[in-house]
Order: sequence, then C-alpha cells, then structure tokens
Amino acid sequence: MLRNREFRQFAIVFALIAAATVMLGFTINITAGILAIASAAAFGTAFFVFTKARYKSLARISDQIDRVLHNDDRLDIDELDEGELSILHSEIKKMTLRIREQNDALKKEKTHLADSLTDIAHQLRTPLTSVNLILSLLAKNPDENKRKAFVRETEELLVQMDWLLTSLLKLSRLDAGIAVFQSEQIDVNRLLCAALRPFLIPMELHNIDVQTDAPEGLMIQGDSGWLAEAMQNILKNCIESAGDNGKIAIVCRDNPLFTEMAISDSGAGFETDDLPCLFDRFYRGQNQSTAGYGIGLALCKMIITRQGGTITAKNHPQGGAIFALRFPK
Repeated sequence: MLRNREFRQFAIVFALIAAATVMLGFTINITAGILAIASAAAFGTAFFVFTKARYKSLARISDQIDRVLHNDDRLDIDELDEGELSILHSEIKKMTLRIREQNDALKKEKTHLADSLTDIAHQLRTPLTSVNLILSLLAKNPDENKRKAFVRETEELLVQMDWLLTSLLKLSRLDAGIAVFQSEQIDVNRLLCAALRPFLIPMELHNIDVQTDAPEGLMIQGDSGWLAEAMQNILKNCIESAGDNGKIAIVCRDNPLFTEMAISDSGAGFETDDLPCLFDRFYRGQNQSTAGYGIGLALCKMIITRQGGTITAKNHPQGGAIFALRFPK
C-alpha cells in the first residue's frame, strides 16, 4: 500500500491531524488526550484494515487480467460485495470474458485459414501435376494428332484452374465480408434465363431437357448477379449428375411467407452419408471419383444465406436430386 503515492500522502496528513488532535486533547485534560489517542488509533486501524482488503481485491482482479493477457484458460474471479469496486469487478469480468471469446475466435480463424490453405494447395496440385505430365508427353510425342489432343486437354485443365481460382477468390471476399450485395427487385424468369444461358450449348450437346415452371411477374429481393452465380453452380451440379439424355426441372412457387425455387435432376441422387456435408467447403462426397472441387455448392450457400435466403438439398422421391431455394418476403 505504501507504494501508492496517494496513500502515503493521506497517511502523512492523518498522522499530522491525529498528533494535533492528541496535543489539543492533552491541553484540555488527560482524559481528553487519552480519548483523542484512542479515537485516532481506532480510526487508523479501521481505515488500514478496510484499505488492505480493497487492495487485496484489486490484486486479485489484476492477477486475473494478467492471466487472461497471458492466455491462461482459467477464469475464477470471486464475487465481491456491492459497491464501486464490485461494479469495477463486474466490468472487468465482462472484459475478460469478451477477450477470451475473441481469442478463441481468432484461434478458430487461424485453424480454418491453415486448413483452407492446405485444401487450396491440394486442389491446385492435382491439375498442375496433370499439366506437367501432359507437357512432358507433348514434348516427346511426334504424332501431330496426339499433340493436338494433349494441347486441348491442357487447355481444359487451365480452364478448370481458372474457375477454381476465381471461385476461391469469391469465397475469400465473402469470408472477409467485403462482397457488397445489391438489394433490388428481381424478375424470377429473367434470373432463370441469365443462369441457364452459359449452359445452353452443353445441354444441347448432351441432349439434356430443361423444363421451367415459373409464374409471370414473380419477383424476389436480392442481387441478381450473385444469385445467378449461385444458381449456375446448382445447375452445373445437376447437369453433371443428369448426364446424357437427362432431364432438369425448375419449379417456382410463391406464398405469403417466401418464394421457393426447386431445381431437380434425373441423375442418381446423393449418397445418404453425403447429405449432411453437401455444402461443406472442399467436400467431394464418399465417391472420390466425382468430378469437381467441392467449392461450387459451398459458394452457392454463402451467396444465398448472406442475402437472407436458405438452401437445402435432398434426394427426390422419384429419383435424382432436388435443391430447394427459399427467399423470404
């Protein structure tokens, strides 16, 4: 306590006042002097005991703060009686809990970032290895037709890598919260046309029949560009699943609570074990031979949920897969 400058000043002032009081008391009579000594001693002792108890409480709080700053997992501050120190104790306890929560969140983010970087490196390593192998074969093969085939295969791999990097950048923007979504009224039929446009030629080549059922004038709220991106990832998954001569159906319905868009295909559907993890990043399913990188559906879910919507996936009772997108009113 004596290290505290204010306490030392108070002790000196108190000693001077007590000495003056005792001297004044003895000038009156001996009884008054003795009473002054007793009063000063009692007051000084009570003040010392009370102040020492407060300093012990402050020391406990200070010790707890120090442990929190040094990443100690313990949090064991005893409750104090009501008063200014109790209020301070309560606020510091809130602060320590908040720091602990932020520290835990940072640890999780670091772990997630490390895992993501590992997954990204793994996803890029596969096509890069294929490109290197093809280039080595291309350099050694004199056959012109085979060389052209190798070049086409290399171009396809480079396109896949470009799509992969673009999708990863979009995921990073969404994770960082820097992607800006516009809020506008979107005509559902126009949104469907925009989402289907990049797939018209592939669907024609594979003879995939697409049927849409959306009422005229049906509107939803959101960002048309990002929502078209989300739907294209779903359609890409459905086209790959449906295969040659397959079918895709898009049915839109409206009710007072939400607008629903159901996209289904005639493919094999999902494995039961895959259903809980379909929208997890880099998840490719139990069948490792499945094409893709496990990014499209994760990106799709982030886009839709960030705009207040929901997306679910399940197996259609009549076969194939069905994605249900709901946008609240």
